[in-house]
Amino acid sequence: MVGFVVAVREGHLAYIQFLGAAGTVTGSKHLINTGDPSGKNGFQVLVDCGLFQGPKEWRERNWRDTPVPAKEIDAIILTHAHLDHCGWIPRLVKEGFRGPIYATPPTIDLCGIILPDSGHLQEEDARYYNKTKKSKHDPALPLYTFDEAQNALQYFKPVHVGEDVRVSPDLSFRLVRAAHILGSCMAEISLNTGGQTRRLLFTGDIGRVRDHKVAPGKVVHSGPEEGEIADLVVMESTYGNRTHPKEDPMPELAGLIKATAERGGSVVVPAFAIERTQKFVFLLKHLMESGLMQRMPVFCDSPMAIKAVEIFLKHDEEYSVETRDMIRKYGSPLQWPGFTFASTPEESKKINAAVLPSVIISSSGMVTGGRILHHLAQRLPDPRNLVLFIGFQAPGTRGFQIKSKSDEVKIFGDFVPIRAQIAALEQFSDHADPPELLQWLHTFRNQPATTYLVHGEPDASGQLRELMKKDLGWNVQLAQYLEKVEV
Repeated sequence: MVGFVVAVREGHLAYIQFLGAAGTVTGSKHLINTGDPSGKNGFQVLVDCGLFQGPKEWRERNWRDTPVPAKEIDAIILTHAHLDHCGWIPRLVKEGFRGPIYATPPTIDLCGIILPDSGHLQEEDARYYNKTKKSKHDPALPLYTFDEAQNALQYFKPVHVGEDVRVSPDLSFRLVRAAHILGSCMAEISLNTGGQTRRLLFTGDIGRVRDHKVAPGKVVHSGPEEGEIADLVVMESTYGNRTHPKEDPMPELAGLIKATAERGGSVVVPAFAIERTQKFVFLLKHLMESGLMQRMPVFCDSPMAIKAVEIFLKHDEEYSVETRDMIRKYGSPLQWPGFTFASTPEESKKINAAVLPSVIISSSGMVTGGRILHHLAQRLPDPRNLVLFIGFQAPGTRGFQIKSKSDEVKIFGDFVPIRAQIAALEQFSDHADPPELLQWLHTFRNQPATTYLVHGEPDASGQLRELMKKDLGWNVQLAQYLEKVEV
């Protein structure tokens, strides 16, 4: 799975090298080398630069230098602002990268809060482990700091959807909507190589072909962009082996919350601060205003979520119709009665002191860090409470362990018993499932020569490959870590 495969003649022809998200669902990094007949390195562009998350064998790769020296990478094209796609940028800058980082304005705004927050959390974790001596490393160090993340932001360059950008004599690109989260896009790349122009498509994460009952809580545009033309596609496969439920989740959601409140418990929702928290807040507001659930306190314990709401309000060009109507009717979520957004540690601690039934939404979404750990450490042992998952949990994460209903989970170095009710609603995913992917792929105006599947666990990628070959007749390959493929 992690072998080094060379499928190109070094230094001569253009190639793509998979530096991440190959054989796993995180750490997206795809290098394009334009090649050079003289045998030099060629111009090098990285599409996405994400953190590895999940199992230890992958997380440890975050601490290794890139196989291609950071100083030799000329530019980054960023598809969207999730940590598994952007979270390694500060480390790359720390290693010596100094090129432009191209992204949409909403993506840049979101990275402006996500990356410094990531650095801050890593510093906090390092301080904690050094204080408690519960780390194997002495001293425990952050992957990068708050200041290093802030420093990396100076290299971001805004690119508007549909704008053509030339980054070298041989390579240009255009960003088109992916409909995954605010500002998310696919990268259409034109590459001149060997006297020919090759069209490459890097999907990033692909949003759902949305329907308000099947994929509730629309926040951003439906999508993704249809009618693509590509010679080679690098495509995500996160949900390649499972289909989203088609049932309307609203009655089940209301029932779960009602049952928890009646037994005197609270609902704890691990949720990504970007997109998922906003989506869930809008859904709760809808349920309360329509009388489908009782009114109760809702706490959003995430400084990043507060800033993300402010960014959402700034980029109203990204809204779905439903979001626009909700804001027109009720105003900013930050001002809704009964909804509390905790920004300071003191405000967060007050939530833990609250005994009334409530809904607590906090990040991180996969329970890999952040304030959600404190809420779970306090509430997991109590069977009156409910932990509700509304997003994908990568294998190896605490979220995956809790969702799998283990007897206990390790938090802050201690084992916490899991006695709370555990439930999951899969309809809230922002990743297209196989039927939705096929619906989109059928809109292509040509058949790509090769499609490489990335950003998926091996079983998910493998099943999607077979489905695409059968349904489309395409040449589909599973990308391998460090593999180089000729363009």
